Order: sequence, then structure tokens, then C-alpha cells
Amino acid sequence: MAAAREQTGLTDFGDEGFRQPLAVLAQSLDEEAGMHAIGRATQRARLVDSLAVRLVLNDFERRHPEITREKLGDPLVIVGLARTGTTMLHRLLAADPAHTAARWWEVRYPAPPPGWDWRGTDPRIAQAQEEVRQILEAVPALAAIHPWEPEAPDEEVMLLEHSFRSWVPESGADVPSYRDWLARHDLRPGYSFLVRLLRFLQWQKRRRGERLGRWVLKSPFHLGYVDRLFEVFPGARVIQTHRDPVETIPSVASFYRALWALNVDTVDTRKVGAICLERYAWAARRCREARKKLPAARFFDVRFEDVTRRPVECAREIYQSFGLPFTPELAATMQRHAEAHARSKRPPHHYTLEEFGYTADAITAEWGTETGTFFANLRS
Repeated sequence: MAAAREQTGLTDFGDEGFRQPLAVLAQSLDEEAGMHAIGRATQRARLVDSLAVRLVLNDFERRHPEITREKLGDPLVIVGLARTGTTMLHRLLAADPAHTAARWWEVRYPAPPPGWDWRGTDPRIAQAQEEVRQILEAVPALAAIHPWEPEAPDEEVMLLEHSFRSWVPESGADVPSYRDWLARHDLRPGYSFLVRLLRFLQWQKRRRGERLGRWVLKSPFHLGYVDRLFEVFPGARVIQTHRDPVETIPSVASFYRALWALNVDTVDTRKVGAICLERYAWAARRCREARKKLPAARFFDVRFEDVTRRPVECAREIYQSFGLPFTPELAATMQRHAEAHARSKRPPHHYTLEEFGYTADAITAEWGTETGTFFANLRS
């Protein structure tokens, strides 16, 4: 906290409800994660950056109270297991000129630097480009797993990270105490902070003269917290992506393994496998239960195969379901986007069930009979 104050020249952290999750996370990273020197330095810097974001946000809200009055409207929100086409679909829907999305550089660095010139090129873009370059240089395999584009739309779980209530830390290191703390505590403060940061980003976009429309959000994290999502966005429309977990979970584990490799010398692949299976099976079950209590018309289910094989028609069906206009001009725009960002333009992603200690039967059993029936119906 002292380092964040020194970095920003600011002192007001506001509501200090963040102190406990920060302390638990810092101790877990320090004592349990087994990180090498670069990993420790990187994770400490992320903690300081998150605290700096809080300081800057409080300062901007004090000097510009209109930020707190920004209206976010009723967003489209993409949820689903990681590795089910959420990024592809998110960027496709964000290609609609009537939509607004947060870019990777915005969710990674939501706080403007001191003396920010609203009319010039934002220095956070170059900062994000350099960070992505270093990430891919350190672990080249990540290029095959995720499209790392600093100026493309990306998920707001990185905004939730700044609340110290998210899954981001566990995707980069083994933090069992922090993971257990999250499981026992309410995520409402995290979602409230997310809304504040989205208002802050929208206000910045307005200052830059960007066209603003309906927000398109996405994060697999929301899968386990759909009830909290609807508390902060009562009018949200949710698009849930689906893919057989036997195909999905090993892909998720492969992504985690590559991210852990940024911070530790040797990754325990079996531990990664166990964490990913438990985490996402829990999230899928929680989403299933939450949906039973929420209006069915607020959801639209999409198969991974449809997102990848017929993306524009998939988007058309989403728009029709939610009563949104879908013009021939928009179809052409999305078709151009889909062709320019085809998955075939990136290296193939290789992984197996066995390397993470999985069997198809074990994954299916973890998901349960009801979810298995659901996927059987999707495939038919």
C-alpha cells in the first residue's frame, strides 16, 4: 500500500474492505506459490498496480463526480467455460458499431497515467503491447492458446482482479489459501468494484470521443456468479457458450499450465488439472442452479461448434432471440471480422487428457447426470 501511494502520489484508498483479500492473496503468493524471482516480482507489481488503480479511481471520482453517474445500460454478457469460444464470440459481437467493449489495454490498465492528454495516443497502449510481447517471448506456447491482441476486446475479469476477488491469481500460480478464501466469501464487493471501473472506462471513452453503445462483456468467471451478475446488471442478456467438458477442461488446464510457467520453474501438471476440473465443474453447477431461478428469456445458449463454424449465423440467432436488429450491413461487417480473425491464422493448440491426470469418464462424472444430458441434447 505504501508503494502504491508512492507510485501515484495519492493516499485515499476509500472503503478498506479490500484489505483482507489482499492480505490473504499476498501471503498465499509469498508462502505457497513457489514462484521464482521474476514471478515474485511480477506478482508483487500486479498487487501494487491494483492498489494504484483503487487510489486513482477514488481520486478521479472525487474530482469528476459525473463518473459515478455514468449509465451502463443493459449489457450483453457472454459466459461459459473457458475454451468454449467466448473470446471469438465476444470480439465478433464487439465488431458491431452499435456496441461498446473494453480492450485488453483498458482492462489491464484502467487507470490513466498522471497528466493524461485525452487527445493524444494513450501511453497505456504501448505499455500493453510491451507486456504482451514479453509474455509471448517468455512462453511462446501461449500464442497457440489465446489471441493476445492488446487493442482487441478482452474480458473484464482483469477488472475484477483489481478488487482482489477473482480467479486471475490462481490462473498464474498455486494459491490454495486464497482459493479457499474466495470460496467462503461473498463476491458482491468484487462486482460492485467492477461496475465502478466500467463506469470509469466509459467516462474515459466519452472523453476520447468514442462512440458509445450497448456494452458487450464476457468472462468465464461469471459462469459461477450469474446471480451476482444480475444483481449489478438486472437487465443483462446472457449468452452461454457450451462445449463438451471432456474437450474443454484439458484445454483449460493447458492454458493454466502455460500461465503458471510465467511464474514458476516447474509446473505440477496434475495439480493444475485437479484445480481446473474442480473449479469449472463447480462453476457449471452453480450456473445451472442460478438459471433455474432467473428468467429463461434472458439467456441464449450457443454451441462451440456453431461459434467456430458459422459465426455470423450464430450472431444473427443471438440478435433475434434478444430482439436486436441484425442488418445485411452488420452481417457483412461480422463476416469480414470472422475471416480476418479465423482460428486457422494462429498455431494449433496441442494437449491430452492423460498429461493432466484426466480420463473422459472422470470428467463426465464430475459434471453430473443433469449436465451430461444437457450436452447430449446440444449434440443432437
